[in-house]
Amino acid sequence: MPLMNNVSHPKLPFMKMHGLGNDFVVIDARTEDFDITPAMARGIGHRRFGIGFDQLAVISKGVGDSHLTFFNSDGSTSGACGNATRCIARYLMNDLNTHRLHLTTERGDLFALDAGDGLTSVNMGPPQLNWQDVPLAEDMDTLELPIEGSPTATGMGNPHCTFFVEDAERIPLEEFGPRYEHHPLYPQRTNVQIAHLVGPDYLRMRVWERGVGVTLSSGSSSCATAVAAARRGLTGRKVRIDLDGGTLWVDWRDDGVWMTGETMHVSDGTFTRQFLESLG
Repeated sequence: MPLMNNVSHPKLPFMKMHGLGNDFVVIDARTEDFDITPAMARGIGHRRFGIGFDQLAVISKGVGDSHLTFFNSDGSTSGACGNATRCIARYLMNDLNTHRLHLTTERGDLFALDAGDGLTSVNMGPPQLNWQDVPLAEDMDTLELPIEGSPTATGMGNPHCTFFVEDAERIPLEEFGPRYEHHPLYPQRTNVQIAHLVGPDYLRMRVWERGVGVTLSSGSSSCATAVAAARRGLTGRKVRIDLDGGTLWVDWRDDGVWMTGETMHVSDGTFTRQFLESLG
């Protein structure tokens, strides 16, 4: 399927954004539909032959203010991406002149608000704590999986596997992450987090992202880690999480898991016809 429905369009506009170094290419398709295939996402996501991203996000018309669709850099799709949702929420709040948004994703309805001081908050919804909702391959307690290190499984619209260790800095994440991303207990693969307790309600976390690799930050991973830490009695339900790219604040409330942090709209650009046609 071609990327552009109407070949009269010589270029496709895009935005580059990041949330604490977790970077995105964002396409605003609210006024005209564009078909993004996995091959297109892989081509755009290549950091030498394309633009490069951790996720590609497409904004389209939705039941609420907008609908968001996410692709990983390997072309696979993701039901949720917290940092991209925050970045897009900031862009849409500015565009629509509002302080609150109702967004829809594969994950379901998400709500965002302007938290002041340049910060943006997104409610990522209730965590999925039952094995079939994460999902896992078989019935088991998600609090401590039968894997070395006894990680915790959490669903946040995408699967997560969180290890609590003595020192997250000392774990070779490039080797550790892929070993568990493809673990047979996770039929859809999983995001992998390693975290340690810095102080009361204060965590240090590093992330291996499913379909991406090592990333400087991950919003859904931060939410999953905060939920896992609270369930295990390591923290309360409101925590600070320091990632490689900066700090997020996560608050697990009755209405869902709220995540707050900074966003950055880096630049605007266009993909040329030559580049788009090269993607097939």
